[in-house]
Amino acid sequence: MPFSGFSRDTAYTPVPNQLFGLLLEEIDDLAELKVTLRGIWLCHRQRGYPRMTPLAEFTRDRALLRGLGGSGADAAGEVRRGLRLAVERGTFLRFKPDSGSNGQEFYLINTEYERRALEKLQGRRPPGPNAEFPVDAELVPDLGPRPNIFALYEENIGMLSPMLAEELKEAEEAYPEEWIREAFSIAVNENKRSWRYISGILRRWAAEGRDHGKPGRHPQEDSRQRYLEEYQRRRGRLPWERAGNRPG
Repeated sequence: MPFSGFSRDTAYTPVPNQLFGLLLEEIDDLAELKVTLRGIWLCHRQRGYPRMTPLAEFTRDRALLRGLGGSGADAAGEVRRGLRLAVERGTFLRFKPDSGSNGQEFYLINTEYERRALEKLQGRRPPGPNAEFPVDAELVPDLGPRPNIFALYEENIGMLSPMLAEELKEAEEAYPEEWIREAFSIAVNENKRSWRYISGILRRWAAEGRDHGKPGRHPQEDSRQRYLEEYQRRRGRLPWERAGNRPG
């Protein structure tokens, strides 16, 4: 049955560009390719920090089981083989807790962000990109949802870098959640998916006012001024001024 095409409201999953270049040339095993693609999707659905997908979630995944030969033990074995190949290649990290997890193992996308997160949990640098990380079992469960702005960025713009994460965290503290969501929505609708464009909207709203999502109006000038004064009092600068560049 032919595919009818993607709908207008289709959600997107950020995929590292390298997967469409050198990795696509090198991956010649169908199980590895399907597990890699599905695994990226599975990892982005996790709400813990860092984003770790248990092996059981891979081996129970219907799309993988059907795509690799059926729903029986052979298909699950192909999923495990695909994961092993992905770890050997370095696209995924495998993580086994020391104890208390009933032998579970977890998989992460091998990004700098996830590696640094594991380093932070460990308090030390792991020996290499394909290493297994013996983190204590109590660190494995969900440590709470990541900030909403992080999820918004990854779902609508792309992969998040550590440097950009700091800017997003600062913006989340500076602007109301409603503003942030509306700014992302405007960027997506206008097909201008970049943080520079979104932050420009937020800075303009903070400077000029915002009325029902539209900049440049001042029906709530007094409350806006109070917000700016309180922000400057707490942080020593205005929202659109970068840290370290405060006026003298």
